[in-house]
Amino acid sequence: MKKNFPLHVEGKHPDRVLEAVKHDIRKYFKRERGRAVPKGVDFWDFDCKVGLNADTAEVVRVGAVIEAVDAHAKSSASSVYVEILSKHGMRVLKTSASQDFADVQDDTPYGNT
Repeated sequence: MKKNFPLHVEGKHPDRVLEAVKHDIRKYFKRERGRAVPKGVDFWDFDCKVGLNADTAEVVRVGAVIEAVDAHAKSSASSVYVEILSKHGMRVLKTSASQDFADVQDDTPYGNT
């Protein structure tokens, strides 16, 4: 999804327009995550950019897309550009060193610290 969302619409309250933009973004994430993943892929991952326009859009994490849109809305921007591209995601297994450290922490009794 590559879309420029207007934040000020004639005859509509700006808060309702902002909520509609956030709803569209969440709906897109939900729809993309609901698609069947190809064989050998664990989940759908996303490349996200948010900015005033396509040229000035900055890369953001998936969880920070809504926060970035909020920040642009609070800065009195007339519109916000959102780019969300789905890609294949693979789970990364923990290394044995981090698992050994977790095992040591689990062995300590709770009352004797």
